[in-house]
Amino acid sequence: MASGDAKGYTRLRSYRYERKLLTEALRPRQVEVLVRSHPMMFHSPYPPRQINSLYLDTADMENYYDNVAGAETRRKVRLRWYGPLRGPLAQPMLEIKVKHGLIGKKLSYALAPLVLDEHFCNRILQEAADRSKLPTVVRDDLRTMSPVLLNCYQRSYHATHDGRFRVTVDCRQVFWKINGVIANALQHRQRNDRDVIVELKYGLEQEGQADRAASYFPFRVTRNSKYVQGIERVFF
Repeated sequence: MASGDAKGYTRLRSYRYERKLLTEALRPRQVEVLVRSHPMMFHSPYPPRQINSLYLDTADMENYYDNVAGAETRRKVRLRWYGPLRGPLAQPMLEIKVKHGLIGKKLSYALAPLVLDEHFCNRILQEAADRSKLPTVVRDDLRTMSPVLLNCYQRSYHATHDGRFRVTVDCRQVFWKINGVIANALQHRQRNDRDVIVELKYGLEQEGQADRAASYFPFRVTRNSKYVQGIERVFF
């Protein structure tokens, strides 16, 4: 399936590895110092920014339970945009992240503009999808899902100069339960200022060097999922 392109969004049509590392003891500024002092000499290709994600799931929360169970094949479906959390979304992207074991890829599709405010509901999302140039199979799949979780966090970007390894540092997460049927006041707000999540990302051909790259970070490996964490914070 061909993906729509939009400035500032990562296209990921081939599979790659994503190692997630978690620290609760260090603050974001300290983690940034560790990344910049890595012997692979990471630089910052983009300025830090706020990332907003609106996650979708089926009525029986199929994506959530597959991720909790660690199913061999699992996915996450979300809208993503940058900048202000609420208001007009001029350039939202529909992202479908598919994982097969330890490797994953991301399909991205430009979505028509919409407004996220107290009147937002699944009908508005579906109308935006109908106005978008989506493959038929993707549009039909969306009709089986509705919004369940809103999430935002701060992200900084780092990469080796040859582009083979990338590191992102995420912090200051906030989650809201969102209702797909009726108007939204974005209640059940939950904040996580404790965790700093480091993701080491690389292609399949770099697997042999990945252990060495990861060994310089004094963090523990985690299966941390923002979607799973958010659902468990605002629903349970």
